[in-house]
Amino acid sequence: MSEINRIVDELERDHSGDPWHGSPVRAILDGVSARQAAARPLKGGHSIWEIVLHMTAWKNETRRRLSGGVPGEPAEGDWTTIEVDSDVAWQDALQGLEIAHQELVATVKRLREPQLFEPTRDPRNRATGAGVSHYVLLHGIVQHDAYHAGQISMLKKTLSAER
Repeated sequence: MSEINRIVDELERDHSGDPWHGSPVRAILDGVSARQAAARPLKGGHSIWEIVLHMTAWKNETRRRLSGGVPGEPAEGDWTTIEVDSDVAWQDALQGLEIAHQELVATVKRLREPQLFEPTRDPRNRATGAGVSHYVLLHGIVQHDAYHAGQISMLKKTLSAER
């Protein structure tokens, strides 16, 4: 298996497959209502909805960097607020995450193996994740999503316990 195929496998496992760490993002989000997604059970914490928008933004930013874009904060913003709190808007947010995932995977599949070890376009900046190889960037987005999947899972459990 090529390294690109391994990375695609990790992205797919984390999103909707059978990851080693537990449930995939899609399964964790299954059954979350718009009301639950918008709730803030932890004072000062993010809502599930905000985390979904954050994950979507960083998948898009990763794809942009893989396509030669200068690293920076996602075009959508790092943490965006919910504009409209409705079932339709929540479904749109979930669809946005799905599209961002599919587009990222498609971009990775078009890479040539040597490109994985080329640096992104800017010097190292920990805050924006710039200045790493494409290989590190891609493993980083898998780790990023696994981290936030854990947060969503805990928020979902908290909301279920409050009923």
